[in-house]
Amino acid sequence: MTAASLIVDGVTRSFTTGRVTARVLGGVSLAIAPGEMTLIVGPSGSGKSTLLAVASGLLRPDGGSVRALDADLWSLPAEAIDRFRLEHCGFVFQGFNLFPALTAVDQVALPLQYTGLVGAAAYARAMEALVAVGLADKAHLHPLALSGGEKQRVAVARAIAKGPQLLFADEPTSALDKENGAKVARLLHTIARRDGATVLCVSHDPRLIDHADRVVRIEDGVLTADERNPSVIPAPPLAMAPPRPEISP
Repeated sequence: MTAASLIVDGVTRSFTTGRVTARVLGGVSLAIAPGEMTLIVGPSGSGKSTLLAVASGLLRPDGGSVRALDADLWSLPAEAIDRFRLEHCGFVFQGFNLFPALTAVDQVALPLQYTGLVGAAAYARAMEALVAVGLADKAHLHPLALSGGEKQRVAVARAIAKGPQLLFADEPTSALDKENGAKVARLLHTIARRDGATVLCVSHDPRLIDHADRVVRIEDGVLTADERNPSVIPAPPLAMAPPRPEISP
């Protein structure tokens, strides 16, 4: 078996509002391998988005540990965690998070400057990513001229342009119709298979199950099932395989 690239061990997390403390994660442990798409499903409030935030270095747990690419993530100082996310992680969120004034290619190229890619090199990489998600002909358009599915594919292109080893997706299809939701799900699965990336997706959308190699169920902050998906839909090839950029010191 392929060694796990992301290991969550005994993670706990609670939130306090006024005098009320609510446990969201109750000692969750999970090991995730590269080269496949792992889907965490559960109802709203089950803790799935909190688990993704903890696993990706966005939210510090109350207890437990996260080992990502052999780094003990939450033992690092804040600056090192930020650097880890920059160098190794890509993120796709439900809300697209696109800038209204930027074209599709600008959306993808802009974050690359923080990896050391600038100017023509950044735009070449951005175009490669847009080709991969089938939006080369939309590169000049602003978000207002794009459909919901196209906006989410721009967000995927932005996440994969730097060749991340870890890709996290939080409810990436819940705002999309059936056809566009399937396109985004296939993209995430393809990225895992093609690039050997570790893709962790959380959703309450059952449509993603057909595209996941592994389905983990969570309820009330506790994992209730962990199953391989024998009927996963094969991932089609993407149009490019960008080399991982060198990160400037």
